[in-house]
Amino acid sequence: MALWIYRRLPGAGAAPRPVHLAHRIGGAVLLVLSLPIAYHCITAYGVQMDSARVALHSLAGCFFYGAFAAKVLIVRSRHLPGWALPLAGGTLVTLIAILWSSAALWQLAQP
Repeated sequence: MALWIYRRLPGAGAAPRPVHLAHRIGGAVLLVLSLPIAYHCITAYGVQMDSARVALHSLAGCFFYGAFAAKVLIVRSRHLPGWALPLAGGTLVTLIAILWSSAALWQLAQP
């Protein structure tokens, strides 16, 4: 949706107002849904450095919430350079991919 909002989808034109609202609501809902998972992981496991996969997952989980807060602040700021928002969004997508691949994908790939 962000690509559509910022007119980066070829041939899509301008995004209607409901797309802006859906993007914000979707992001807020996904963040709220991730909080119980993060709470469980932190209280049950903490930050562990037992293996490279677990360490990567622990650190990516910690950085995710910081990157999300930074992205929300960057969206509201008019004083930052134009590359700051795409960098923050790309960081979030990368962290989500790392979290998923170091937990769910790894678990599904186990015999």
